[in-house]
Amino acid sequence: MASRNPGKLREIEVILAPLGIEIVSQQELGIPDADEPHFTFLENALAKARHASAMGGLPALADDSGICVDALQGAPGVHSARYAGEPKSDARNNEKLVRELTNQANRQAHYYCIMALTRHANDPEPIIAEGAWRGEIILAPRGTNGFGYDPYFFLPKLGKTSAELDPDHKNRISHRALALRQLIQKLSTQS
Repeated sequence: MASRNPGKLREIEVILAPLGIEIVSQQELGIPDADEPHFTFLENALAKARHASAMGGLPALADDSGICVDALQGAPGVHSARYAGEPKSDARNNEKLVRELTNQANRQAHYYCIMALTRHANDPEPIIAEGAWRGEIILAPRGTNGFGYDPYFFLPKLGKTSAELDPDHKNRISHRALALRQLIQKLSTQS
């Protein structure tokens, strides 16, 4: 898995475990992070998967995901992890997001995830899957589960933030869960 993010790794591992798929993080293999210079989730996911495949000599799965806010023209988007700059900080990212939305009436947002699976570094046909999870941003955090923007990502149909959801529930309905289900479906049709 081309990621060092413990929250992502935990979610992906839980979703894939029932299928007998074991996740090995690039950190465990001594693979450094890939650069993510691109403007789209797809390009970044492919860059990360190809990098991990090349460095590890194994198939690699990469996720590039973030939160996209309508009133901010899709920001933070691909910059979600470093929205408030370096070093990465969930607290500072959330503070910046709330500050920018304080006077906005439209707080509609969605989490977006792209998964890219490469069988080898030069795979001409990587398997691509995506998922989107719609909600809105609230200005005060709620809940203690999850990571990143989860305490501010409110799901009107459930009346809860992502951080208020039981992790098993989140792993059934999140953007990452939707992308992984699509990826699994694509893999099963190729067997």
